[in-house]
Amino acid sequence: MKARQHTIGDLPRRTAGRYPDKLAICFGDTRWTYRELDAICSRFANGLIERGLAAGDRVAILSRNSHAFAALRFALARIGGVLVPINFMLNAHEIAYILRSSGAVALAVSDEFLETATRAIALDTRVSQTLRLSQFDSLLSGNAVPPDLPVASDALAQIVYTSGTESVPKGAMLTHDAVLWQYVSCIVDAAIDASDVILHALPMYHCAQLDVFLGPAVYQGATNVIASVPTPDIVLPLIAEHRITSFFAPPTVWIGLLRSPLFDRLDHSSLTKGYYGASIMPVEVLREILRRVPQLRLWNLYGQTEIAPLATVLGPDEQLRKAGSCGRPTINVETRVVDDQMQDVQPREVGEIVHRSPQLLTGYYDAPDKTASAFEGGWFHSGDLATVDDDGYITVVDRKKDMIKSGGENVASREVEEAIYRLPQVSEVAVIGLPDPKWIEAVSAVVVVKPGQALDAAALITHCQEHLAGFKVPKQVFFCEALPKNPSGKILKRELRQQYQSAASQAH
Repeated sequence: MKARQHTIGDLPRRTAGRYPDKLAICFGDTRWTYRELDAICSRFANGLIERGLAAGDRVAILSRNSHAFAALRFALARIGGVLVPINFMLNAHEIAYILRSSGAVALAVSDEFLETATRAIALDTRVSQTLRLSQFDSLLSGNAVPPDLPVASDALAQIVYTSGTESVPKGAMLTHDAVLWQYVSCIVDAAIDASDVILHALPMYHCAQLDVFLGPAVYQGATNVIASVPTPDIVLPLIAEHRITSFFAPPTVWIGLLRSPLFDRLDHSSLTKGYYGASIMPVEVLREILRRVPQLRLWNLYGQTEIAPLATVLGPDEQLRKAGSCGRPTINVETRVVDDQMQDVQPREVGEIVHRSPQLLTGYYDAPDKTASAFEGGWFHSGDLATVDDDGYITVVDRKKDMIKSGGENVASREVEEAIYRLPQVSEVAVIGLPDPKWIEAVSAVVVVKPGQALDAAALITHCQEHLAGFKVPKQVFFCEALPKNPSGKILKRELRQQYQSAASQAH
C-alpha cells in the first residue's frame, strides 16, 4: 500500500520536510540543502527512467566517494532499482565477475575507473549502459517530481558482494526493510544524530560507510561532508575546516592520522564522536587516541555485510574496561556464541557467532546451497569465532574460515592461495594474516617449493599483482620445508601464525 511505503528512497524527502534549508551534502564546491538533495534525487531517478531503467534492474557503481555516488544511492532506491556497489580496487576480471553474477544492466563509473570499467564490460557484454558520473548533470531529468512508483519495503534494495572465505565472492541480498532496521540500530546504539557533522572518507562501496553512517545520517538530518580518499592530508584539514563532529575509520586510518605531522598542527577540537571497526583496535592505539583527543567518545562497531552490517557495539564508557571486545548486540539483533551443536558456550570458551535479526540478508544471490548453509539451525552463521564473558561482552578471536582483514579490507585467504598455486614451482601454500603496525593484519604467504624448483618472493609477488587486486597481494612471503597439519591433513594456520609472528615483527 502506497500510504504505508517506507523505503530508502523516501528518506531524503522526509528529512527535507523537517530540515529543508539545512546543509545535507558537501563535496568540494558542491553544497546541497536537504530540499535540494530531495529534488536532485527525483531528477536523477527520472533521468534513470528516461534511460530505460526500471524496478528490479541491477545498477553497479564503480567510483570513489562523491556527491553523485550519494545521490545515485537514493535515486536508484526511488525507482525500485537494485544497487550493486563495487570495490574500485578490484581488477577488470574481478569486476566482470560481479557484473555477470549480479546481472547488472548498467554500470555507473567515474572517469578515474573508466578504462578498467571498459575492460570489464568487454568481458561481460550484457551490461547495456555506462553512466558517466563525471557527466552527472546530464544524467538528471528536468522533472523534479518524485516518480510515482510503489516500492515495497521487502523489495530488494542492494546486492553487496562479500570478500568471503571462498575463491569467489557471494552477493548478499538486502531488502529495504533490512537496511532500514539497521539504520535504526545505528541511530540508537551508535548515536547518529541530526546535530552531527559527519565526515564520510572511507569508501561508500563498503556497507560500513554507506549504511552505518551515510544512510542513518540522511535519515536523521545530519550534515554530510564527503571526501574521496581517507588520507591524513585530506581528512585532517576537512575536520578543521568544517568543524567535523563525527568520523569513522578502521584502525589503520586512525593510526595514519595520529602519525601525521598535521595532527598536532590542525584543530580537531570539534571532533566528539569517533568510530572504528573492520579489524581489532590495538589497545595502545586506543589509549593514544583518547589521550590526544580528550573530548572524543569512541564506539567499536562490529558486523558484516550480511547483517547490513551492524551487529554489536562497544560504547564509549566501555572502551578501556572491555578493551578488545566488540561489545554486545545492538537493539535489533539477537546474537549468541555457540558450539558445533548450537549450544551456548560457557564464558571464555570459543564458539561461533550466530545472529537472528530483521537486518539480515534474505540470501546469497543465485546461491541457494550457500544460503541454506549460512542459515542452518535457524540462525545466521557469521563464520567468526569468539568468546563471551560473564557480562555478555563478545570478543572475536579468529575467523572460522581464515578471513584476513588487512587495512579494513576483507581478503579471502583461499582466493590468494589459488592465485599462488598457479605458479608451477609451488607445492603447497598457506595464506595467513600476521600483525602489522600499518595494516593491522598483513597478507602473508607461507610457501613450500617443489623439489628441484626455484622461486623467490619477488617473483611470487609479481605473479600475484598480475592476478589479484593490490590489497590482496601478499606483503610478506616465507618459505619452509613443510606446512604443519593435523592427522586428517588440514593445514594448521593457527600454528603458522604463532610461528611467523615474531619473524613478521622483526621485519618492521
